[in-house]
Amino acid sequence: MAQHDPYEIFPSVPSLEVTSTDVSHGEIVPPEHWGGGAGGRDVSPHLTWSGAPEGTKSFAVTLYDPDAPTASGFWHWAVYNIPADVTELAQGAGAPGGTLPEGAVTLPNELRLKHYIGPTPPEGTGRHRYFFVVHALDTVLELDPESTPAVLGFNAGFHTLGRGILVATGEAGDIPA
Repeated sequence: MAQHDPYEIFPSVPSLEVTSTDVSHGEIVPPEHWGGGAGGRDVSPHLTWSGAPEGTKSFAVTLYDPDAPTASGFWHWAVYNIPADVTELAQGAGAPGGTLPEGAVTLPNELRLKHYIGPTPPEGTGRHRYFFVVHALDTVLELDPESTPAVLGFNAGFHTLGRGILVATGEAGDIPA
């Protein structure tokens, strides 16, 4: 199966640098950040970013698997209205009652849960890519807090000043279940 870059359809914007003490670009997502059904603990990884363009009013952070066996991929996590002066999320910030900054809003993911859920690639579906993306926005978004991550992506697409992407991977069997 050919793998596409879900962000290649968007206009080019300046790049943010996104790093993590937990997840490395191009590497397998560590076990504690996987979904509980795959032997993990659903702990959102530490993320930090820099290089936001002038005029940034807020950030959104998303985790998306374009390789899920669906026509629409799979959204694991979506947070928006992270204040512009915030450049880091601690490990576990995406947990229910986690340490997200004041004003940040977590949308329901594909399981309709308002928190991070880790990778759980189904057996036989090959290696998946997990796009941890930080979007620098020129506004504070006014969305229904029950919206989907796709609605966030649609709205953010019209307000993105910069974007940083860290892509990690995973395949069923990478960690013991």
